[in-house]
Amino acid sequence: MAIAPLPVATARDHVLSLAPSMGNRHGLVAGATGTGKTVTLRVLTEGFSRMGVPVFLADVKGDLSGLARAGADPRFAERAKTLGLEDWAPQGCPVTFWEVGGGRGHPVRTTVSEMGPLLLSRILNLNDVQSGLLTLVFRVADDAGLLLLDLKDLRAMLQHVSENARELQAKYGNVSAASVGAIQRSLLGLEEEGGDALFGEPALDVEDLMQTASDGRGVVNVLVADKLVQTPRTYATLLLWMMSELFERLPEVGDPEKPRLVFFFDEAHLLFTDAPKVLQEKIEQVVRLIRSKGVGVYFVTQNPLDLPDTVLGQLGNRVQHALRAFTPRDQKAVRAAAETFRANPDVDVETAITQLAVGEALVSLLDATGTPEPVSRAKVHPPRTQLPPLAAEDQQRTVRASLLYGHYEKAIDRESAYEQLRDRAAQAQPPLLPAGGDRSGGGWGSGETEARGGGGGRRRAAPQESSGMADAFSGLARNAARAAGTQLGREIMRGVLGSIFGGARRRR
Repeated sequence: MAIAPLPVATARDHVLSLAPSMGNRHGLVAGATGTGKTVTLRVLTEGFSRMGVPVFLADVKGDLSGLARAGADPRFAERAKTLGLEDWAPQGCPVTFWEVGGGRGHPVRTTVSEMGPLLLSRILNLNDVQSGLLTLVFRVADDAGLLLLDLKDLRAMLQHVSENARELQAKYGNVSAASVGAIQRSLLGLEEEGGDALFGEPALDVEDLMQTASDGRGVVNVLVADKLVQTPRTYATLLLWMMSELFERLPEVGDPEKPRLVFFFDEAHLLFTDAPKVLQEKIEQVVRLIRSKGVGVYFVTQNPLDLPDTVLGQLGNRVQHALRAFTPRDQKAVRAAAETFRANPDVDVETAITQLAVGEALVSLLDATGTPEPVSRAKVHPPRTQLPPLAAEDQQRTVRASLLYGHYEKAIDRESAYEQLRDRAAQAQPPLLPAGGDRSGGGWGSGETEARGGGGGRRRAAPQESSGMADAFSGLARNAARAAGTQLGREIMRGVLGSIFGGARRRR
């Protein structure tokens, strides 16, 4: 059965709809503050969910939790009647809440090794020399078979490298005490901001973001990020890590009939602010290539100029709300936005952008053949969900009712670099240094193999079905599998954005 298109807005006498097969061709929702971007994001989210497509989005303003409830705003019902939307009816979405550190959602964690040295360097705001040393530390940990799971593991590894700098220098290069100190200070600052809650186990399995409800609708994953966005580097890097995980984990699907997941990146300018050129180039590559994995990425930002031209050129579905033209940069943004639309003789785009009312937008979507439709001035459809945020107790009930509840809530602190180095120091054993040039085995544990996702199956959290020793053993075994791998495998897989980095992927 054919999948119905996603209606977005109405222009005069026709509805502008997004073709399901074009949902993974990415998109842009732009406009000044207060012009209706959040409502457009809601309409797209609700539509993808009804289509059976899971959605991930970050709630940076604390106003999206209402997606879990049907709306009751009479203004929306009146707008639907005015636009002739006969099938419009209030309806909530199936929602799963997430939050770094937990509290208002399932805790989101990753390990230091999974984050990798390049993205971690960005969170810590390291310079090139310090970033190079951090990469060296990761390499030494690999060669010594030490797990880097949380920040205390990284601290212990930095201390180990500093104390054995002379012995390590011949194999790895110079170890600067000043750079070690700078990294340690940056880690202290990250901990004071609460960033240490991001690292640990159980680490997020991105496949848990790709669930459907019992009625076939896609689950909407809401990252509670009103506090996280106050540390913009951590916020942007976390979302970039999630995109990279999806890129690595998902198989190629070409052009599916609908996306496997839609990923909304709100406050998208934070992704590129102060990002080194090499990182921007890799972001461009992952945005381009992740389409073939069936993932659509939609950037939400105030100004199209916030995104590099190389990224803007890949965003086929566009909803442009009003822009202000008070400064030369604003005027440049208006001209740039106007030039990116397919011309329509009935619409003066450059003039219309500054005159759009709240809830109006210039819309150009890809048709079923992948061709951009001529730009139209249109009224965005009303959302079906509740506009005010959920009450705290309602949000907690939603979290506790999730099938995932109980799996991510309990942190696991198993033996890793910190404990191993501490024990060796207590026993006055010699430092952990690589042996000769033998790189054929050892590592995380001789004989261990990569088992994450093995056999085509996937983990589903079912805490109500396990307890006691069996539950503990299952959790440890699952997390050990995530980190397992041969020495060669770790070097190949260590990285940040998959094989497109041309280097090693991250260590498991």
